[in-house]
Amino acid sequence: MRPEQDTDVLLSVRDLSIDYHLRTHILHAVRDVSFDLKRGRTMALVGESGSGKSVTARALLRIIDTPATVTSGTITLTGPNGPERLDQLSETGKEIRAIRGGRIGLIFQEPMSSLSPVRTIGAQIVESLLLHRDMTKAQAKEETVRLLEQVEIKNPRQMADRYTFEFSGGMRQRAMIAMALACDPDVLIADEPTTALDVTTQAEIMDLIKRLQDERGMAMLMITHDLGLVAEIADEVAVMRWGRILEQGPVDRIFHDPQTAYTQKLLGATMRLEEGRDRPPPPTDGAPILSARGLTKGFGAHTWTGRQKWAITAVDNVDLDLWPGENLGIVGESGSGKTTLGKMLLRITDPSKGKVLWRPSQGAAPEDVTAMDQGALKTYRGAVRLVFQDPFASLNPRMTVKQVIGDPLHVSGKARGRALDQRVGELLELVGLDRSAMERYPHAFSGGQRQRIGIARALALDPQIIIADEATSALDVSIRAQILDLLLEVQERLGLSYVFIAHDISVVRYFCDRVAVMHRGKVVETGPAERICTAPDDPYTQALISAVPSPDPRNKRMSLRTRFEP
Repeated sequence: MRPEQDTDVLLSVRDLSIDYHLRTHILHAVRDVSFDLKRGRTMALVGESGSGKSVTARALLRIIDTPATVTSGTITLTGPNGPERLDQLSETGKEIRAIRGGRIGLIFQEPMSSLSPVRTIGAQIVESLLLHRDMTKAQAKEETVRLLEQVEIKNPRQMADRYTFEFSGGMRQRAMIAMALACDPDVLIADEPTTALDVTTQAEIMDLIKRLQDERGMAMLMITHDLGLVAEIADEVAVMRWGRILEQGPVDRIFHDPQTAYTQKLLGATMRLEEGRDRPPPPTDGAPILSARGLTKGFGAHTWTGRQKWAITAVDNVDLDLWPGENLGIVGESGSGKTTLGKMLLRITDPSKGKVLWRPSQGAAPEDVTAMDQGALKTYRGAVRLVFQDPFASLNPRMTVKQVIGDPLHVSGKARGRALDQRVGELLELVGLDRSAMERYPHAFSGGQRQRIGIARALALDPQIIIADEATSALDVSIRAQILDLLLEVQERLGLSYVFIAHDISVVRYFCDRVAVMHRGKVVETGPAERICTAPDDPYTQALISAVPSPDPRNKRMSLRTRFEP
């Protein structure tokens, strides 16, 4: 008789290896990976980008992309009729198609690209139900409404007839969960299910997944690089690097007694951000270098009873000051107005009301940015630069690194020829890259290196202020810490000030001196970063901070978080 614990194993992976047969060489993407997924329990697969996490998960469903091939190993799914070898099924056969979405559900990382933009949410869920369950179309429509209600989408009958673009990020992720759970799967694979979400939406989504898992007894494989989320959710952890599992075991043992230097490094980077940074605040006895006064942005203007109103007020009467040498954080949920505020500070977007005031130097009279002509605005945008969120999308793939970084210098006429080459080389060295990188293209660099290139481009015109809009959210935790340290090092050398827009509270606590918290377009609280992140006054800020996952499985806090009731 088999041991009792073996009956809990729903999916077993043994010695899985995957190769990419490239034109010049063979890339060993996954090597000898083994793990078990057990009923009602969550296995977290963690590691940096490129470690092989996602391709491992896709191999379980036989949906890895060409030119990847499974070269060895077994994938066994336990079912009512006994074990079934998934690795022996045809990738396009009827058997594996019945398992995808049926026995095994998958929540993708980016719901916007995973859901069809030309079909309603309801139609997509109905299609899955008709494919995998014995239902009439009328029954499938009713089941779709029930599923949307189960994932806590309000007015599910009406929302089923909406399209993907009409859903917020959190609602799209809920719809993806409803689709993944439509056929009552035994195993759920969640591939970075909360990467693009703010902390409160992330907490709600993970609460929902955990509740549904407990109700249905599913096994879950969660793929993530967020170790705080792992500590809150996982029962077991497997740490991957370069295609291999370096160590695996119960979550408490991995976090409190890691055996490998790599795991210790990942945990160390996470804890360093969590603990904050001891830095004296910059002096505020002079004049602020940048100020916002009554800054307001409305969309959909219309006149009602003689007064102009907006259908949406994205930013509502915001006052802010940025002091020389200061790092000012702007935090809040998606849709709170953070990015719109940043665009108005740079005057990419014109405000509906209010002013942005800039002092070119201490002692100079403030200049009204909102009233500048194109010539003055060009000077201002040389002094106030932007670092974008996505380090790949923000770099032109057809331009070399020298062209990317040198473009502001060329356009402004500040450097040409040999002088431009010299300046680009200096900027590359300033951000920790070799001068030889200037002739390469963006695709030849990792995500962290691409973000360094973006920072070098922002520094090209010797700015006073850098506005960083979610500049580290797309990066792994260890790379995130490196980029933050780089920004701080550059600040020390060049005397910069930062406006740092983010939804990652641990990053803000580590990097910023002061924090402004935004909710529905308004700044609800401003204060020192340490106080805001540990003892906030405003009820919304308290709810926001309490939703931040704890990177310690012995001190879970997401389930005890404060809910904000407006």
